[in-house]
Amino acid sequence: MKNNTIRVIDVLSRREVEIIKLITQEYSNEEIAAHLAISRRTVETHRKNIFKKTKVKSIVGLVLLAIKSKLVS
Repeated sequence: MKNNTIRVIDVLSRREVEIIKLITQEYSNEEIAAHLAISRRTVETHRKNIFKKTKVKSIVGLVLLAIKSKLVS
């Protein structure tokens, strides 16, 4: 990623940040849905939007972005 990388916290909603944190803890879509009391389909939509907004192409890229953005340690 380049130095002019977008700030994740400025682009994503609070819920999307929550979902990223759960993804980095290896939660499945079903587990995320249960944990947040939302449907699996809603989780899938959030994941799709996260990938679109951050322009990452894989879960590995998403985890790296979360670490670089200090969303997780």
